[in-house]
Amino acid sequence: MLADALANTTHRVMLSLAGRTRAPMAQPVPTRIGGFGGAEGLAQTLRADGFDLLIDATHPFATRITDNAAKAALETGIPAFALRRPPWKRQPGDLWTCVTSMQEAVAALGDTPRHVLLAIGRQEAALFEEAPQHAYLVRSVDPVEPPLTLPDVRYILATGPFSEADEHALLITHRIDCIVAKNSGGSATYGKIAAARALHIPVVLVERAPEAPLPTVGTVEEALARIDHVLAPGRKRGV
Repeated sequence: MLADALANTTHRVMLSLAGRTRAPMAQPVPTRIGGFGGAEGLAQTLRADGFDLLIDATHPFATRITDNAAKAALETGIPAFALRRPPWKRQPGDLWTCVTSMQEAVAALGDTPRHVLLAIGRQEAALFEEAPQHAYLVRSVDPVEPPLTLPDVRYILATGPFSEADEHALLITHRIDCIVAKNSGGSATYGKIAAARALHIPVVLVERAPEAPLPTVGTVEEALARIDHVLAPGRKRGV
């Protein structure tokens, strides 16, 4: 959304994607894919390509990228801030068990067999092999490879946004009685949280780690205002 908003400005914009998704959506600004070689590599790129501002708009759980962005900004002296959607807040009727890591989420499922929706992506799904007593429905953008060595596991490949109505139907169809999710915030994947509330289904919610020391805004509109504040108006700059 931020790239879309910046596409029609006079700023020279480069969007960097980590490369975790095999077929990312097309973007309206020049895009690069892959890492920089840590904070030092990112700092070298910022200097070499003449960027004037760094925006960390990564996923709230991509802590390594955020840490590298903060370190690179400090090393180069280039202004930087984070665009981070606010986390979800517990609402009346939510049956949340909040944990601080995916390992804690595995333990929080307990010993009694359950039908679990894993809505955590694919990178940490293998941790749930430690709890084979449960039946799992794993939803991810790309396939889980290698497949999980679990006695009862099914997979859904899908990309959000997911509506509450569709999530409601999914939970009923697959007889889900527990969800494991990350507190990603935003509206695109909130449907499962709202549907779980309506169906009185418990959610094991992995909370975010403390963020790197960067100024933070919560919306694209706030990001655009900060860009205007940081960069001189009417001057073509690199973001």
